[in-house]
Amino acid sequence: MKTEGFVRDFARRSVQRPWRLAAEASALLIAAVVAFPLYWMVLSAFKPAGEIESTEPRPWTLDPTVDSFRRVFGQQEFGRYFLNSLIVAVTVVAVSALIAFLAATAVTRFRFRFRTTLLIMFLIAQMVPVEALTIPLFFQMRDFGQLNTLGALILPHIAFSLPFAIWMLRGFVKAVPEALEEAAYIDGASRTRFLWQILFPLVFPGLVATSVFSFISAWNDFLFAKSFIISDTSQSTLPMALLVFYKPDDPDWGGVMAASTVMTIPVLIFFVLVQRRLVSGLGGAVKD
Repeated sequence: MKTEGFVRDFARRSVQRPWRLAAEASALLIAAVVAFPLYWMVLSAFKPAGEIESTEPRPWTLDPTVDSFRRVFGQQEFGRYFLNSLIVAVTVVAVSALIAFLAATAVTRFRFRFRTTLLIMFLIAQMVPVEALTIPLFFQMRDFGQLNTLGALILPHIAFSLPFAIWMLRGFVKAVPEALEEAAYIDGASRTRFLWQILFPLVFPGLVATSVFSFISAWNDFLFAKSFIISDTSQSTLPMALLVFYKPDDPDWGGVMAASTVMTIPVLIFFVLVQRRLVSGLGGAVKD
C-alpha cells in the first residue's frame, strides 16, 4: 500500500512539475521585463556621455563614472527640491492615513443616511482622470492663495489618496469582529480608547499598504508641481529638478538618469522598511 501511494504521489508530482516550472519561468521573465527599465536607468547614470549618446547602445559599461551624479548634487537647489518632496510626501501619507482611518471606521461601524451614496462617490472619484481636474484645481488653489506653495501639492494629493485608502481600510475595519468592540466596552474602555488602542493596531497593516501608494503618488508627482508651482522655484520638488537637465536642444541624459536614480532611492528605502507590513496588508485586503 505504501509503495502504491508513493508511486501515485510521484506520478502526480511529475505531471505537475512541468506546469510549475513553466509558471516559475514566466514569473522570472515578467520580473526581468519589469526590472529592465530600472536597470537601464541606473546603468545610464553611470555611463560616460559618449556611451549614452552612442548609436549602438550596450547593456553594460566598461568605464563607469559618477560625473552625472556630480552634476546632480552640484545643483544649488537640488537639496531644497529633495526636502520639499519629502515634506509633501510625508505630510500626504500622515494626513491621508489619519483621515482614511477615521472615515473607514465611520462608514463601517455607523449607520447614517447616504452612507451607500458616499461610498459610491468614493468609487466615482477614482474614475475621474487627474488631468481633467488639473485646470479646476488650479483656479481653486489660486482662490485659496496656495499657488507657489507646498500646500498646492499637499491638498490635491490628500484628496486623491483618500478614496482608495478609505475603500481599502473599510475591509480591514469590517474584518474586526463587533464582539471585540462590545467586549472592550464591557471592560470599561471608552470609544476613543477602543479606536486607538485596539482597532488601530489591528488595521495598521492596511494603513501601511495605503501609505505606500500615497507616498509614491506624492513623491513622483510632476503634473501638479508643474501646474501649481509657477514662479517660486524654491517651492519646487524633485520631479521638477529633472527639467534642469532636460533641454530640447541639448538634453543631459546622464543627469536625467542620475537624478531619477536619486529619486528612486527613498522609495526603495520606504519599501524595505514597510515590506512585511505591506505584504500582510495586501494579503488582508485580498482576503476581505
